[in-house]
Amino acid sequence: MLVSLTPHPDTPSTAVDRIEVHLERREERLWLRFIVHGAVDRVVWPEPVGADRTDELWKHTCFEAFVPTHDGYREFNMSPSGQWASYHFEGYRSGMAAADEIIDVAMLDGAGDWRAVEAEFDLPPKAFFIGLAAVIEDVDGGISYWALAIPPGKPDFHHTDSFALALPTLELS
Repeated sequence: MLVSLTPHPDTPSTAVDRIEVHLERREERLWLRFIVHGAVDRVVWPEPVGADRTDELWKHTCFEAFVPTHDGYREFNMSPSGQWASYHFEGYRSGMAAADEIIDVAMLDGAGDWRAVEAEFDLPPKAFFIGLAAVIEDVDGGISYWALAIPPGKPDFHHTDSFALALPTLELS
């Protein structure tokens, strides 16, 4: 499946023209490839540091997924550095705790006008919907926020209106 993210109208990017996301359900895992198009040399790409659970990745260029669950929702943060984070929330921005899911993240090669980041992680049980988002930091210090669905008001990836995409279902044999 291929979808496109939309920039929040209050945070336009001077570097990025568009962001596409390829996603594929692999049994109970989800594979994602975020492709950033534009003047990608003007994006601040975190230096590779390897796989490590790290908080506050959203303060710089990173990619995110939000999955509603029967007991709240999960947030997955994926940095081009290889760092990642997974959180469980009991309610809207409340009851946050580290989640059990581990994320495999890889920065891929690109070309002059695109770069890609891949990630794969276990889906929580009974995952049916997802919200996808990106935070893009440019070399001038600007930050743009991109998502599948943009609720009214300030950028807010935790808003339930952002959890807008039905996940592909598993083929049963």
